[in-house]
Amino acid sequence: MSKKVLIVGGVAGGASAAARLRRLDEEAHIVMFERDPYISFANCGLPYYIGGSIQDRSKLLVQTPEAMHKRFNIDVRIESEVVSIDPVNKKVRVESKERGSYEESYDALILSPGAKPIRPNLPGIESSKIHMLRNIPDTDKIKTKVAAEGTRSAVVIGGGFIGVEMAENLREAGLEVSLIEAGPQILAPFDTEMSSILAKELDEHGVNLIFSDMVQGFAEVGEQIEVQLASGTVLQSDMVLLAIGVSPDTSFLKDSGLEFGPRGHILVNERMETNLDQVYAVGDAVEVVDFVNGTKTAIPLAGPANKQGRIAADNVSGLGTTYKGSQGTSIIKVFGVTGASTGNNEKTLQRLGLPYHVIYVHPSSHATYYPGATPISMKLIFDPKGTVLGAQAVGYSGVDKRIDDIATVIRFRGTVTDLTELELSYAPPYSSAKDPVNMAGFAAENILKGMTTVFVPKDLEGRDHNNTILVDVRSEIEHANGHIEGSINIPVDDLRGRLAELDPSKEIWVYCQVGLRGYTASRILQQKGFRVKNLTGGYKTYQLSNYSPKKKDSLTPNAGISAARKEIAATGAPTGTDTSNGTGTGAGTASAAANTNATAFAANSSASVSATAKQESDLTPDSVLDACGLCCPGPLIQVKMSMDPLLDGQVLKVTASDPGFYEDIKAWARMSKHTLLQLTKLPTGMIEAYLRKGIPADSIPTGAQPVQTSNASTMVVFSGDLDKAIASFIIANGAASSGKKVTMFFTFWGLNIIRKDEKVPVNKNFIGKMFGAMMPRGSRKLTLSNMNMMGMGSKMIRSVMKNNNVSSLEELIQMAVDQGVEIVACQMSMDLMGITREELIDGVGIGGVGYYLGQADQSSHNLFI
Repeated sequence: MSKKVLIVGGVAGGASAAARLRRLDEEAHIVMFERDPYISFANCGLPYYIGGSIQDRSKLLVQTPEAMHKRFNIDVRIESEVVSIDPVNKKVRVESKERGSYEESYDALILSPGAKPIRPNLPGIESSKIHMLRNIPDTDKIKTKVAAEGTRSAVVIGGGFIGVEMAENLREAGLEVSLIEAGPQILAPFDTEMSSILAKELDEHGVNLIFSDMVQGFAEVGEQIEVQLASGTVLQSDMVLLAIGVSPDTSFLKDSGLEFGPRGHILVNERMETNLDQVYAVGDAVEVVDFVNGTKTAIPLAGPANKQGRIAADNVSGLGTTYKGSQGTSIIKVFGVTGASTGNNEKTLQRLGLPYHVIYVHPSSHATYYPGATPISMKLIFDPKGTVLGAQAVGYSGVDKRIDDIATVIRFRGTVTDLTELELSYAPPYSSAKDPVNMAGFAAENILKGMTTVFVPKDLEGRDHNNTILVDVRSEIEHANGHIEGSINIPVDDLRGRLAELDPSKEIWVYCQVGLRGYTASRILQQKGFRVKNLTGGYKTYQLSNYSPKKKDSLTPNAGISAARKEIAATGAPTGTDTSNGTGTGAGTASAAANTNATAFAANSSASVSATAKQESDLTPDSVLDACGLCCPGPLIQVKMSMDPLLDGQVLKVTASDPGFYEDIKAWARMSKHTLLQLTKLPTGMIEAYLRKGIPADSIPTGAQPVQTSNASTMVVFSGDLDKAIASFIIANGAASSGKKVTMFFTFWGLNIIRKDEKVPVNKNFIGKMFGAMMPRGSRKLTLSNMNMMGMGSKMIRSVMKNNNVSSLEELIQMAVDQGVEIVACQMSMDLMGITREELIDGVGIGGVGYYLGQADQSSHNLFI
């Protein structure tokens, strides 16, 4: 007698189980119930159909009921919802559009109900302008709304995979898009610094990113809908896409006797069996084992669901196949960038209290001498024994195969040594002789063998400035283009001859651009008797860790994102010359350097560029430089070498693959007094720049006013007197309010102004303690330079200021910080006077005289107070 098997739900798990079961048992009576009209569709492709990348809707339909019946002889019943199960009598109750309500018996039952989008109970949530994406009918509804005349904007709520994919595709469809994420980052499987690369790509394409803010409610306003946030921000758009996550769709099973996990997932064993006889469950509705750490989890991905469906079918047929857990391998496309991850991230390991190490590498996707090589940023996580626990990678090309390689090693409980020994296919168009996966293994193995000790960007927050020295071992030009505050510059090639500049009693923390030169420097220093740490992943990883999305003052519909996004730096040029995101307004301009982009070209007239499309198209270079495959500082060095022989007014065209070049070339052009005519980021990740040697007067667009160095102001605050401190911050606030970039450099007694009022427990030597006891602690303890009268003068001046509605010194300091005034403490003075970073108010940077002189060089005037 044939076995009767009922399958509840199609799509990934259910359809896979049905097909596998038929191949195993030709005589089985297989019935599949699906409440929607579609039993198997490409749910992962739905956002791309909405965005227009997939044109043909029919291609989303993987299997039709008719084809499934013809090929596999399966009784497919669509628009039939199973509303309850009776495990004692082995029956299910069905509500069918065609047959009405009835019961169906079974010998075995496979549950694949999937997961449903979470719909929070918020005011206004029932609005028809709020959409969710789960199936084909949802897709049709959203597609119709997007295509409707008058639909120009959308708010996406949730920064998971669906939310990010929908933000991208709604932007591709021509809408202005805001994405709201309650947490501090998008895409939870990635750690923050890795997800920031993907967030930056959204940012650069004009998606308005709002992090760490929660939706409080909705309200319809005419034809639009308002989204009200906890911060008080209100967004108004034509539609809302809700994608804050999913929950198992198991409410119909609550009285069945099934056992559930804490979040409502069905509990199963390794054979996908539930606690009920002959009842199996698969897919997004089940709780599984985390393959890496062995804890229970839920991973709603298509790959695991398909495998679980197959395993359930095997066990219905008596094969005894087991499911060993999921490691959550996933991948996403964000415009031109790909991100992928596998295994555990740092957040998971920290939550479980498991020990681990981390390394970062930034290799090229293939041999750099072959055209088209682009960088990949990779993060590898491994335990103290070397077992690989997880990996993440982001880049333009080759990301998928690298993460797949590491995912395979994880599946076999492999180690970092296994990564070094992997023999992977190589030819210049595809890889390098040392594949990026090998490189990650080498870097990890160096740590385990004691060849190097590393630190990560967050360790800088707790660095002991009295007992460590931070050394930038990059070139001088790289250091000038941007560096970590408080670091000194000793290029690695000069290091052996400058060891006397380093205090052997202090630990040396070195960094370079991506970690390789830092490793070389650490080996030199370690063998010379120094205690040394290297910043894994280098300055590039440091920048990723400090990314924050730019606030967009206005958003504009995207008339169709162009093949190349151009940023035209026309200082003072009419609105519309910046087409970096296809909007024509400048919204969404790229940024990689702590929100300095708005002034990147405006620092001096060397930043002026052509402002019309005709001028852009007429650009004919006198020299061409291919800097692809080179990592910083390679491109900049090559640019300088190529510019030197040119005559004033001649044009150099540069093509580079290093993502940092997009920001580096702006700063370089400004500092070297050349004209950046055009900067273009291509979808492939390549960057094109046109530079004119010198600053010809006719390079400034008609009607545009070049911004001279008078837009910057610097001052040295040497005095710690109350009256001079007040004067300093009144001047600084006045300059900042007029649009100037203000830098205040506090040295010697001036440091007392920016000390915290409260005593901070820090380790100091005798001299440091003595100075600390004698000097005023914080702005409230400062005295007047004249007529202090044992403190009475200070109290009098504060009283007079209050009576005349003049802001106090403390209010002036906060006002300056809020206006973006850069407050820098002199490192040398701090060392001499025994003041530590921990004793300074929040927001103060640390710098040396070189940093100050660099800022002063861009300023039209400098004050000494």
